Amino acid sequence: MISRPLTTLSLLLLVATAACGMPEAPGTSDADTRASLPFPDDPNLWPSIREERIRTLLGPAMARAGIEAWVVLARENANDPIASHIGAENAGGLAAFLFFADQDGNLESLAISPETEATALAEVSPLDNVRSVPRGTSMYAAAAEELRRRDPASIAVNSSSRNIADGLSYSQRRALEDALGADLTGRLVSSEEIVIEWLSVKLPREVDIMRRAAELTEQLELEAYARIVPGETTDAEVARFLKQRMAELGVTDGWAPDQNPNVNSGPDRGHSHSTEKVIMPGDVIQTDFGIGVHGMWVTDIQRFAYVLRPGETEAPPEMQARWEYAREGSRAAKAAMRPGARGWDVDAAQRELLERHGSIPIIWSTGHPVGYWAHDVGPRLGGAAGGAPASGDAARELRPGQTFAFDGFFGWTREDGTTKTISVEEMVVITDGGAEWLIAPQEEWVLVR
Repeated sequence: MISRPLTTLSLLLLVATAACGMPEAPGTSDADTRASLPFPDDPNLWPSIREERIRTLLGPAMARAGIEAWVVLARENANDPIASHIGAENAGGLAAFLFFADQDGNLESLAISPETEATALAEVSPLDNVRSVPRGTSMYAAAAEELRRRDPASIAVNSSSRNIADGLSYSQRRALEDALGADLTGRLVSSEEIVIEWLSVKLPREVDIMRRAAELTEQLELEAYARIVPGETTDAEVARFLKQRMAELGVTDGWAPDQNPNVNSGPDRGHSHSTEKVIMPGDVIQTDFGIGVHGMWVTDIQRFAYVLRPGETEAPPEMQARWEYAREGSRAAKAAMRPGARGWDVDAAQRELLERHGSIPIIWSTGHPVGYWAHDVGPRLGGAAGGAPASGDAARELRPGQTFAFDGFFGWTREDGTTKTISVEEMVVITDGGAEWLIAPQEEWVLVR
């Protein structure tokens, strides 16, 4: 059993767990079941949010990136990774999606599509216009003609070392360059900065979805801890219980299914699968867990528990001190999260405390963006280990609307020479005034009796 005050949602979820094995009530249909899920199917949700994102966020993102035009080529079966964000996920024949922004962030958008697919695309497209061209028309020539007419100083294409901005194949790029000619080809740049500037910022509606998903993620972790019997329950059994609850509630994995959740009552393992290790008194249990909702948004939260030994009512003083150091580091990192701060600054704020309190060196970054993926694009809350200067994503500045998962760290060497790290992971959104918790942070150990 656990010792920690439970919220109303916690109690409701625990009741739901107890009722899992009960027979279905007479007259209950699949539709009733779907409607009672915490994140029921809503086919209009993402299209409406996507349209708002393009209309309000993409133009300013292009302006910040200093790019006037962006062309995305979409096709069936080997589509661009960005396709679902621009309304290109249903492309059959090759289609071109073009975006134009001025220095003030005013946006114009156009899709060029084969006539056999343009009618359907026009009915659902989030872009300003859809232009139909006769089937057999070279899409590269059609896109080049539009770009030549507008004469932008810079043209972004999805070629990058970053996977989400690397959807343009080698053959597509060669065909596009042939159509553009030497002058326009000389203006091609990577779309990486657009993609990072755009996708890293979330709308308030998206933050609300992530907030509710984060609440559910934590409550499921508490449910799982409540089922542990020290000396009997294994890490893998806790993980399987969470998988079962995810299936019952209609949510998916926040990252690779084989490593989600990572329940670990032993030494540090990093990102890994849960093993058949038996949970024993005196263990510190880490549960790193994330869920996916509505097919678009994910969470990444860690909750830590201490397994009481016989006669203990709380963690022993040395273990409690480690907890408090980790919590202090978490709060220092959060305090450093504000618009204009670099990800490096956030990491440095925690590492100063780690050194002062005698933690072993922590190899992981303090945090990372989270949203469409567990490791989303945007500023990396890291890079300060060893006094290294800010570089790469760690040098990026935080912006309002960005969402992060970040850890409160403290690590030590165990008696057997292995290490154990407390890394309580919370989620925040950046506001004009600083970082705001998505859900209340973990303040004390979850105590397993």
